[in-house]
Amino acid sequence: MRPRPSRFLQLLLVVVIACAVPGVRCSDRRFPHLDRVRELQRREGSSSAEQEAAARGLLARLLPSHSTSFEFRVISTSTELCGGKTCFVINNHPLFDGEGTPEILILGASGVEISAGFHWYLKHYCAAHISWDKTGGAQLSTIPRPGSLPRVPDGGVLIQRPIDWSYYQNAVTSSYSFAWWDWDRWEKEIDWMALQGINLPLAFTGQESIWQRIFERYNISKSDLDDFFGGPAFLAWSRMANMHGWGGPLPQTWLDDQLVLQKKILSRMYSFGMFPVLPAFSGNIPAALKSKFPSAKVTHLGNCNPRWCCTYLLDASDPLFVEIGKMFIEEQIREYGRTSHIYNCDTFDENTPPLSDPNYISSLGAATFRGMQSGDNDAIWLMQGWLFTYDPFWEPPQMKALLHSVPVGKMIVLDLYAEVKPVWINSDQLYGVPYIWCMLHNFAADFEMYGVLDALASGPIDARLSDNSTMVGVGMSMEGIEQNPIVYDLMSEMAFHHRQVDLQVWVKTYPTRRYGKPVKGLQDAWWILYRTLYNCTDGKNDKNRDVIVAFPDVEPFVIATPGLHVNTRQMYSTVPSKNYIRKDVSSDAYEHPHLWYDLVDLTRQVLAKYANDVFLKIIESYKSNNMNQVTILCQHFLSLVNDLDTLLSSHEGFLLGPWLESAKGLARNSEQEIQYEWNARTQITMWFDNTETKASLLRDYANKYWSGLLQDYYGPRAAIYFKHLLLSMENNAPFALKEWRREWISLTNNWQSDRKVFSTTATGDPLNISQSLYTKYLSNADLLGLVEGTGSPWKSASL
Repeated sequence: MRPRPSRFLQLLLVVVIACAVPGVRCSDRRFPHLDRVRELQRREGSSSAEQEAAARGLLARLLPSHSTSFEFRVISTSTELCGGKTCFVINNHPLFDGEGTPEILILGASGVEISAGFHWYLKHYCAAHISWDKTGGAQLSTIPRPGSLPRVPDGGVLIQRPIDWSYYQNAVTSSYSFAWWDWDRWEKEIDWMALQGINLPLAFTGQESIWQRIFERYNISKSDLDDFFGGPAFLAWSRMANMHGWGGPLPQTWLDDQLVLQKKILSRMYSFGMFPVLPAFSGNIPAALKSKFPSAKVTHLGNCNPRWCCTYLLDASDPLFVEIGKMFIEEQIREYGRTSHIYNCDTFDENTPPLSDPNYISSLGAATFRGMQSGDNDAIWLMQGWLFTYDPFWEPPQMKALLHSVPVGKMIVLDLYAEVKPVWINSDQLYGVPYIWCMLHNFAADFEMYGVLDALASGPIDARLSDNSTMVGVGMSMEGIEQNPIVYDLMSEMAFHHRQVDLQVWVKTYPTRRYGKPVKGLQDAWWILYRTLYNCTDGKNDKNRDVIVAFPDVEPFVIATPGLHVNTRQMYSTVPSKNYIRKDVSSDAYEHPHLWYDLVDLTRQVLAKYANDVFLKIIESYKSNNMNQVTILCQHFLSLVNDLDTLLSSHEGFLLGPWLESAKGLARNSEQEIQYEWNARTQITMWFDNTETKASLLRDYANKYWSGLLQDYYGPRAAIYFKHLLLSMENNAPFALKEWRREWISLTNNWQSDRKVFSTTATGDPLNISQSLYTKYLSNADLLGLVEGTGSPWKSASL
């Protein structure tokens, strides 16, 4: 049925006027500098037509079957529709006339807003779900065919952002997750960003090529920079002055290719109307620059192996600092052709200033900002607030001195860990400086089902509505992505909520969207997960230290086993739910990987915690000198590791192969292939400062539950430790800690240099494997029974 002509003409008039009026935004005037940057973006950024085209391109990639079902229009925030806010509007299309004609009209203040509106419609009206490919990808089976899309209420759906900015990434995400990405993977990620409404992403790729040009002006050679830039998997830490040269040198082809990639990334981000955040000079310099400017104020950082750490930091008060900072900003603008005027700089992050005098701190901050502003007069400094979370140096006088060292509104602070340790609460709203409420959540891109959904649903709201709030955005600042999709599904949505989310309703609808149909058993399961794993309020970091992936490097008597009497019958219910899922061969809805990803992840998590208990029982039996028990339990532990590897091999999201193959895929020759693979293997195992008998403290930090890694590295490592446990008992001698370390480090070094190829394709049936492992390890396993000599009940089932 066609709409009434008057209604159609009214809507068309609104759209035409909205597209014609220049963008004049009625925003919060407390921070005019931020308003100016938004205005500059509207004037200097992509046109409305370009942003609409970007949204149509996203639609064509995500849902090509419905490419004619949606129409997208960019409108001004100054219209009555938006009410002076950044918004999107979802309407039934007035020209809809059956299949092949547009059904839904989405208006938005930018390409990002249109894309977020498109996602909002799919999510809330079509029960669709979109996550990263590795965590299940897109569940789009619930979207009706073209011509039958759900109607929205008459008058349309208006969603205004309560706050302007939606930030994304951490300074280290570029290495933990993005290190080996090509353009195809980046294109998917930028689409995901747009769908989530992200308009303020970091854009750190390719900066080493710009730095090469800058330092060449000071006669710094390529060989000098070979000792400055880290390898491809370690660039984040060489950028932050934590280390230098490790994993390098960077081939010139890497520098050139990454710059080409960065231009594609920026072009796509700008086409959506995003504000890409470029890097700024933090003072991190090559050692050679110190020798060329011996009178410069340079601090030699660190107290570890100078071959890899002990980097050089140029004092911001030195005139050379501003000079380099200016050139770096100008060269980026010249190379990329534009800027969003927002720059990240973390010169004090994990680098404590030498003096605590507030005047000194203020002078450093002012000089750091001058380095940006001299290259871009409209520069805004975006700073991670992590230093205020962990470093006791930053007491109120020092915090205020740094935050007030630049004009208020020309610095934005990321309250990086606000879901657990919010800084805004105890800092008088960061002393009047605008900040973004961020969820950190994940450390080192490891695997742990974990979250604080209650804090996400209420924390940003409480902060924004608090007295004298200076909050200007929300953000996701995880160290690694592609894990815990429920956490990111909720957190990205908080950019659009004005009130706390009712999680009783939200969690109930989540499995319906994720799996494509309502199933009570799945809803019950997710309710349990929400009340437990996804509401961890212990304040601890989400940092996986399970024994399998982070094996303890101590002799057994040091390991505490207080009151260990574990009965897994009490930990894991063996009563099957009446609503449990069996594969429905008559429907392809459950062929989609969402359900299988979640099943594998949960089985992995349960068995990993079970393995922790087994290990502690091994140590307890060792202390009790029960050699038979130690032997049985060690075999049990190693069997469990191998079975976990089999489980993980059944889903593409848990494979080692793609990480290694994507690293090799960026190489231009065999030499680079070897170097890049070594980088990839080393990042996830042990880093630089180990000796033959002393392991690096940077070990297992970026551990991964990946098939191939368990069977090829974690299992053999545990076997070495268990071998020395048993030898200690056989010989009635102390545990040979030094020999254990020697063999473990040798295993690590050999594994890092190995060229074994691992599968990039999943094998096996996740449901059958999970059921077998449940039967084998959980339904009958009773460790307390073992202590009482009841035998080995896990032998009742096998793969």
